[in-house]
Amino acid sequence: MGEFTDKIKGAVNNAVGNAKQESDNPQTRAEGERQELKGDVQETKGKIKGAINDL
Repeated sequence: MGEFTDKIKGAVNNAVGNAKQESDNPQTRAEGERQELKGDVQETKGKIKGAINDL
């Protein structure tokens, strides 16, 4: 279950981060970049958990 949760959280963070990057506010755009990076890490974490579970 952790694998699926991490992948979903990562996808949500990516989507929200992308939306924030469309802002005119530079601070919000920077926050969006960080949130998108966090989403990438969460998705990778989920993929790793899935690979370990498949062993």
